[in-house]
Amino acid sequence: MYRIHCMNNISQAGLEKLYRTFAPAKTLEQADAAIVRSTNMHDIDLPAGLLAIARAGTGVNNIPLDRCAKRGIVVFNTPGANANAVKELVVAGMLMASRDIMGSAQWVSDHADVETVGTDAERAKNQFGGTEIAGKTLGVIGLGAIGAMVANAGRRLGMHVLGFDPHLSITAAWSLDHHVHYVRRLADILENADYISIHVPATDKTRGMIGRDQIAQAKDGVVFLNFARDTLVDEQAMARALESGHVRRYVTDFANPLTTHMSNALVFSHLGASTREAEANCAAMAVDQLQEYLLQGNVINSVNFGEVDLGPIQTDERIVVLHKNIPNMIGQFSSIIAEGGLNIENMANKRRGDSATTLIETSGSWSDAVLDRISSVEGVYRTRMVAPQ
Repeated sequence: MYRIHCMNNISQAGLEKLYRTFAPAKTLEQADAAIVRSTNMHDIDLPAGLLAIARAGTGVNNIPLDRCAKRGIVVFNTPGANANAVKELVVAGMLMASRDIMGSAQWVSDHADVETVGTDAERAKNQFGGTEIAGKTLGVIGLGAIGAMVANAGRRLGMHVLGFDPHLSITAAWSLDHHVHYVRRLADILENADYISIHVPATDKTRGMIGRDQIAQAKDGVVFLNFARDTLVDEQAMARALESGHVRRYVTDFANPLTTHMSNALVFSHLGASTREAEANCAAMAVDQLQEYLLQGNVINSVNFGEVDLGPIQTDERIVVLHKNIPNMIGQFSSIIAEGGLNIENMANKRRGDSATTLIETSGSWSDAVLDRISSVEGVYRTRMVAPQ
C-alpha cells in the first residue's frame, strides 16, 4: 500500500478519503507521496522514493517544480476547488471598497460605551458614505475558474463586466455569462473599468504586470483588487497612486510591510481559500489526483508534467515514463518495446514545458530488461510500472 505524508493539516473530509486508499507516513522520508498546503519545500531534501506531491490549493510557489521534474516527482495542484471561496471574498472586498463598512464598524466599536451611541451614530454616518457597485464597470484580468466566477458574480450584481485573458480556454469561455464582454487588450480594462480584479498565475511573464504605466492608464478613482499573488502588482507604484488619490482603494489578500502601511488599502490575512468548504474540496481533489497517478498512472492537473489520462488500465500492465521533452523519445521507446517482443496496445504522450509524460500499455508482460532499457534512455527521469487494482 502506498504511504502518504501530510505536511500540513488538511480537512477531515480529505483525510477520511485519503486513508480509505493509502496508509499514513509519519515522515516525508517514509512516504511515496505528500500532500502540502503552505510548507516551503524549496529547502527540503526530497527523498529518492518520493513519487508525487499534491498541493491542496492552486499556487505552487512553495514547491521546487524544476527540481521535482528532474527527480521524476509529479506535482499536482487543485484548480477550481477553492474558486467559490475566493470569488465570495472578492465580492466582499469590492463592497467594502465601495462602502466604508470597516470604518463604520470601527467607529461603533470605539463608541460602544457611550450612552448616546445610537443618536451619535446617526450624526456620524455621513463620514462613512460610499457608492453602489450596480451600474459600474468591473474589469476581470484572467478568466480561469476564479476569474470567470468573479465576472459572472459582477453581472448578477448589476455591473457591466469586461474580461481579458489572452489564453482563454474553451471551458472558461463556456462558463462565462454571455453578457460578459471579452476584450483583447489589457488597456481596454484599464481605461474603462471602475473596479479591476486580477486573477492570473504568478509567473516570470506576469510578475509586475500591473506596474506604474498600467496604473497611470487606469481611470481616476479606480479600485484594484488582488487576490491572486502580490508579485503581480508593483506595490511601490500602487502606494504612490493611493497617496495621490488616482487609485481609490487597493484591496489585497497579501499582507507585507508595504501593503499594511498603504493609505486607503484594505489588506486581509490571506483568507481567499480559508473556508471549511474550500479546504475540504482541495483536500478531496488532491487525494483523487494521487489515487489516479499512484494506482493508474494517469496524470491530471499536474503543473510540471504533461497531463495524460488513459482511464483504467486495459492490459496486464501500464508503464509510466516521465522524461525530458526532446525529439525522438517516443521513437526510442517504441523501438525498445518492439525489440523486446511486445506490441503496443495503447499509448499517449503529452508535454508541459521542458518535461513530458508517456503512458504505454502492451500485450504481454514486460521484462526487467525492457524496463531497464527504457529507464536508461538519455532524458528519462523516472519509469513506473502499474497494474490493474
